[in-house]
Amino acid sequence: MRLVDCTLPRHGAAILAILNDAIVHSTALYDYQPRTMAQMTAWFEARQAGHYPVIGLEDAAGELLGFASYGPFRAFAAYQYTVEHSVYVRRDARGRGLGRQLLQAVIGRARAQQLHVLVGAIDADNAASIALHRQLGFVHAGTLRQVGYKFGRWLDLALYQLVLETPAQPREG
Repeated sequence: MRLVDCTLPRHGAAILAILNDAIVHSTALYDYQPRTMAQMTAWFEARQAGHYPVIGLEDAAGELLGFASYGPFRAFAAYQYTVEHSVYVRRDARGRGLGRQLLQAVIGRARAQQLHVLVGAIDADNAASIALHRQLGFVHAGTLRQVGYKFGRWLDLALYQLVLETPAQPREG
């Protein structure tokens, strides 16, 4: 397996399939409707415009097994050093440590970009994702109760954060 920087032409359809599977079958995304290729294109364009990575993990045949990315945490200038990340692994590839590899790559990329805080917003019932984040040094920063409603029930959103030693000289502006 190898980590790659994803592109829309090469990976867009595979990322869309992974996201749509998560939308339809899980509470990893608090969304109801599968996304379209037009939405995927806009998502990639926003990541590119913000200089945010989309990191993929391919098998030996070049098939995408999972991906991770981050983007703005909130749209106010003072949050410039904080990002919210996401990690998704194809359903048939879960349980093999791929999420760990992707999350470690995201952490490394955030350090390289001189960011300071990574935030993970995780469904509070997603024990595997919570355990992974804790293993990599994320700490629980709070839980927002009943903020989502999906599959006929209220969902709690747990926030986990990792504070990095970067940037060396933060600035306002």
